[in-house]
Amino acid sequence: MPLLIVALGVIVLLILIMKFNLNTFISLLIVSFLVALGLGIPLTKIISVIEKGIGEQLGDLILIFGLGAILGKLVADAGGAHRIAISLAKKFGKKRIQLAIIAASFIIGIALFFEVGLVLLLPIIFEIGVALGISLLYVGTPMIAALMATHGFLPPHPAPTALVQSYHANTAYVLLVGLCIAVPAVLIGGTLLNRLLFHLLPQVYTHSGNEELLDKKRHFDDNQVPSLSLSIFTCLLPVLLMISATLITDLITFSKVIEQIIQLIGSPPGAMMTSVLFALYAMGIRQKRSMEDIEKTITKAIRQISMLLLIIGAGGALKEVMITGGVGDYVANLFKGSPLSPLVLAWVITVLIRVCIGSSTVAALTAAGVVAPLVSATGVSPTLIVLATGAGSVFGGHVNDPGFWLFKEYFDLNIKDTLKTYTVMGSMLSLIGILLICVFSVFM
Repeated sequence: MPLLIVALGVIVLLILIMKFNLNTFISLLIVSFLVALGLGIPLTKIISVIEKGIGEQLGDLILIFGLGAILGKLVADAGGAHRIAISLAKKFGKKRIQLAIIAASFIIGIALFFEVGLVLLLPIIFEIGVALGISLLYVGTPMIAALMATHGFLPPHPAPTALVQSYHANTAYVLLVGLCIAVPAVLIGGTLLNRLLFHLLPQVYTHSGNEELLDKKRHFDDNQVPSLSLSIFTCLLPVLLMISATLITDLITFSKVIEQIIQLIGSPPGAMMTSVLFALYAMGIRQKRSMEDIEKTITKAIRQISMLLLIIGAGGALKEVMITGGVGDYVANLFKGSPLSPLVLAWVITVLIRVCIGSSTVAALTAAGVVAPLVSATGVSPTLIVLATGAGSVFGGHVNDPGFWLFKEYFDLNIKDTLKTYTVMGSMLSLIGILLICVFSVFM
């Protein structure tokens, strides 16, 4: 019954948005309320559940997402993104540009949340598309694939990190084997699949992206934009701060106060704030931009993501309704005592929960509660079961997945085309991931 209610809720959501053209934020709130009723949540608690979902979704996201948008906008408006794009385009050319994008996305994506990495990289991706005359979606899909893979497979992202603890795995082994799984998965799901979809769905790839979010009408003098090294350093500074803070505190002993300061600067919000302050100088004052001009850039960055934040928050409300209504627990209980291989079982349970409730992190952790006892009982590799669960967590993202709406809004797609691209790509990454994990299981 819970699965039927979830399916009906998704259908109603699609009808409201696609048939009646109702605002996505309002549609998500309406469906959240209806699904809550169907799952038996008391009327007096529905609003508090919705508020909790919005608060938790945005509470984890709004600070780093907002600062990430400002950082990306400062780099873009100063011409830093243009400099990086032109340099990559010249160095790699059209044929190999997807590999360059994947490499850059892995570097940035390992330490940053999916949403922040997307916001930082999109201005650069757009500039590359313009420089080479390539569809924004064609150059953007490999980036999304790489960010999605790092989010699902690699620590220090939330789900893999928590799974390492749940399964008592070794973080270094998970990171090493995870890279061996993630890289080929992205090369297939982010490049080969992208080329196939480009030929099968040419009309979808004609979309040129959201005019307001991407701010396309910019022209730069190559002699006046920031240097390549400064532009790359500014973009990578959040990653460098987070990685450096972790390594320094692990290898060197400091006084408690110094260690707390390093941890503060190395936390995602601290790293983003520090990077924005640096960008104000490097991409603003150093480029002889007035404070009034810089303020316009910051204001525009926040204005551009305002509706996006509301949509993501409403997606969090729908997720919380499904969690509170027991959908995740219901799916998990279906597979207790299953004869499936622990690796396949972990993947299947995570896939079903992910499809039902949207959150990849919640899906992974819920599945871990069912599968964790099997690790010691069957002797399966903790490293591989972490990755199998992570692979399931990126499968089939759709209307209850905040990343789905980010992709849709930035690339200016309708829901149907977003399902054909984002959802198919995530599913392919997941399938390739579990197949490779099964191959690795022969040797581990």
